[in-house]
Amino acid sequence: MARKAKKPSNTEITPAEITLQPITETIEKNYMPYVMSVIVSRAIPEIDGFKPSHRKLLYTMYKMGLLTGHRTKSANVVGQTMKLNPHGDMAIYETMVRLTRGNEALLHPLVDSKGSFGKVYSRDMAFAASRYTEVKLDAISAEIFRGIDKDAVDFVDNYDNTMKEPVLLPTAFPNILVSPNMGIAVGMASQICSFNLAEVCDGTIAVLKNEKTTTDELLDIIKAPDFSGGALLIYNRDRMREVYETGRGNIPLRARYVYDKDAGCIDIKEIPYSTSIEVIMKKLTDMIKAGSLKEVTDVRDEIDLNGFKLTLDLRRGTDPDKLMAKLFQKTPLQDSFSCNFNILIDGNPRQLGLRGIIDEWIRFRMNCLRREFSFDLTKKKEKLHLLEGLDKIRLDIDKAIRIIRETAMEKEVIPNLMKGFAIDETQAEYIAEIKLRYLNREYITERVREMETLKKEIAELESTIASEKKMKNRIVKQLEDIKKKYAQPRKTKLIYEDSLTKYSEDAFIENYNVKLVLSKDGYFKKITLQSFRMSEDQAVKSGDEIVQIEDAENISELLFVSDRQKIYKAKASDFEIKKSSVLGDYIPVKLGFEDGERVMAVKAITAYEDNHYFVYIFENGRGIRVPISSYETKSARKKLINAYSDGSPLVCAFYESEPFDMLLVNDAGKAIYINSSLIPEKATRTAAGAQLFYLKENQKLVFATRTPETHYTGYEKCRKNKFPATGNSVAKKEGS
Repeated sequence: MARKAKKPSNTEITPAEITLQPITETIEKNYMPYVMSVIVSRAIPEIDGFKPSHRKLLYTMYKMGLLTGHRTKSANVVGQTMKLNPHGDMAIYETMVRLTRGNEALLHPLVDSKGSFGKVYSRDMAFAASRYTEVKLDAISAEIFRGIDKDAVDFVDNYDNTMKEPVLLPTAFPNILVSPNMGIAVGMASQICSFNLAEVCDGTIAVLKNEKTTTDELLDIIKAPDFSGGALLIYNRDRMREVYETGRGNIPLRARYVYDKDAGCIDIKEIPYSTSIEVIMKKLTDMIKAGSLKEVTDVRDEIDLNGFKLTLDLRRGTDPDKLMAKLFQKTPLQDSFSCNFNILIDGNPRQLGLRGIIDEWIRFRMNCLRREFSFDLTKKKEKLHLLEGLDKIRLDIDKAIRIIRETAMEKEVIPNLMKGFAIDETQAEYIAEIKLRYLNREYITERVREMETLKKEIAELESTIASEKKMKNRIVKQLEDIKKKYAQPRKTKLIYEDSLTKYSEDAFIENYNVKLVLSKDGYFKKITLQSFRMSEDQAVKSGDEIVQIEDAENISELLFVSDRQKIYKAKASDFEIKKSSVLGDYIPVKLGFEDGERVMAVKAITAYEDNHYFVYIFENGRGIRVPISSYETKSARKKLINAYSDGSPLVCAFYESEPFDMLLVNDAGKAIYINSSLIPEKATRTAAGAQLFYLKENQKLVFATRTPETHYTGYEKCRKNKFPATGNSVAKKEGS
């Protein structure tokens, strides 16, 4: 029970004046209004993807003309925002910081910034004071405000009734899914991850075109969340389906790293969105002090103008992949983003899955667009009405001039025009305001001609407003335009649980340099450098030949490309040292190939470098470059299916660390000599690629080589710079 006082708190209350009040009544009258205010007006985003603090700030910047003008001091924006948001300047500025390009918290920043705004991945990297930094609205913000000046959304009075502010912003794309949002209210919280803009637009378009689109179909389009910090997302389709259906679930993320062999260090380039560099460094230094991380000698924050970088110096002989598997298990280098899709819908908090959010956004956007079109319709009807009045005086302009000239008093001009031409007051007012120089037949005729166009536009608008299908088609067109203008590749790469390296405390591999030798028939040898130098002649079976010799380390990961759209992974340490005088391991047996499956190439990988590719050349004359990162996993001896297109048999696979020249030869003895950089890159592994070699019917590509000088003469005349290209004749060298 609570006590209820009958007098104001500034007067003395006697015990007799105190009455008891049920605690439930106290909560209902005093606490619940506070609870609802926090939920509705502060912490939980609405269907436009914004909390009130975001909305007030962005709308203030819009009204300041910062969508097209130059940047202004952040302090100016903060001060102007106080007209809508009566909070302290620092609270407003912190809201702005998170929306800026400099802070890197959003996939698509809404505020273009200049100056120091801190970083989302650093807890301690402070932003500069608002008097030093400058901001304006980013280009994509135009889509946030599309139609706002055409009555697309409701407006309400601000806190002191001196100006109006929008209840929601008429976002032309599902910003609620593109911009991450977190908020803690009373008794509930919201944590919405970001998704790739292009995927969200495609998913929304799919729902607009087919209301029966299923969650599994959405999963194929909107593959997974995409975070501004990049990193790697450990993908599990069942877990992702649960998040999409319920709006709740955990999404595991892990850091992306590269191993610098020359420097003997690991450079961590991206970390999970849900952690910070300070938290990671504290955990690593604690482990080093405790003696549980002997493989690492030093940890350094090397963040600079090039972006995020956390460097770990390793002891000699440390396997970087095994070490990272350990760190993923024991530190925040692997973390989870906890999804909780709580959103305000018509003022009520609701937990929605991905499809539910898209449906609600479509309903919201349909209403915005309908109001926008109704606004345009009203304006066009008003203009048509004025032109209809103008049309009535066209045949007797002299009469209109005479009426105006002969009217004794100004206030009688409008009534006299109304009476003289049977028009209403609005039309008469419009005619009376026309300048004398425009009261000629040419001007009036030109204006009246606009009537037919206006009538068509009015009919089209009325038809669109009345048709749900046409309205949806308009939204589809807008989404397609937004995707074309602002889409960017995924920053967060997907990796699969079955491809992850399992950490073992006992795992240790001695590292040293080796030579890898592969024969055409699939025999493979790992040879020490000393043994290789002693005997460079390699034993092969009769009719077999050596097709590849590769430098590697004993800890290198090996990628074996087969002729059946598969890549088999192994560690160099999985193979025993062989002598040059033996045939070596038979790869189809060693790695469990299917019957008749052949190995086409092998590549030793110590790090999945950016801008490195597998170049595939097919019998049908097509070719493609697939980023090596598409095959990034952390486990050995795993089989990756659908490694490349199955549209045509594979002729050859090359590894590209930098552009190189290659000769492609068909079965008619014609060839083209091209540079690998001309072949298009595709992120989708199974893409068919581009037609490189123009082949006649029944012709096929039979040979590809990076060393044409050992096989052919006259290949220089086959140089091509555009595709598809017609081949020129080449001659084989004797014995080739």
